[in-house]
Amino acid sequence: MNPSMISRRPKWPLILMVLALGAFATVAVAASPLREPVLRAAGWALVADDSVTSADIIVVSLDSNGAGALETADLVHSGVSKRVAVFEDPPSEEDDEFIRRGLPYEDDAAKQIRELKLLGVTDIVRIAQVDGTEEEVKALPSWCDEHQFKTIVFVSHTDHTRRLRRVLDRIMKGHATRVMVKPARYTNFDPDRWWETRGGIRTEIVELQKLFFDIVLHPLSF
Repeated sequence: MNPSMISRRPKWPLILMVLALGAFATVAVAASPLREPVLRAAGWALVADDSVTSADIIVVSLDSNGAGALETADLVHSGVSKRVAVFEDPPSEEDDEFIRRGLPYEDDAAKQIRELKLLGVTDIVRIAQVDGTEEEVKALPSWCDEHQFKTIVFVSHTDHTRRLRRVLDRIMKGHATRVMVKPARYTNFDPDRWWETRGGIRTEIVELQKLFFDIVLHPLSF
């Protein structure tokens, strides 16, 4: 193998692995002066936060829930865009049973739309049904091409925005739309304090594993 090719390989995998190993090694060393800086670095390794400018539309992921609605409303009121797109989620067995019994039931998309309207967002469109963040991302290229969007903001759950940024860079390659990733600030994952709760530790471990897996499969993504 050409040595110059090795030297040009992205160093993010090694950096992230060192951060992760250092984070979990220092969790047990409470007195270490490096403990919190290393843990914070590991938390922020999961987060991508692009500089946001004016956009044609703001797209909010379903898994960001109410935090996504809050972040999106803030972006709308700050003048980024008046238009918002929400993904529709396919009906589950639970949904079908509520409907069968003639009871009112609000799916995730309807709930998010209601929250956005309560927050003062009025121009809301729906994107075709998807099942999970990966399906949301796959739906974007053709949808953006169809509507000839030049720029969009994608609001997502904080803990997987780094991985989302990598996937978007790959899937939007060759398309005219520029996508800016914005983490929802009000999610229950705090990159500065994640190690203080069981939920935060679990999220950090799971999301780091997913990020590493993406890096192994796509080492040339940035």
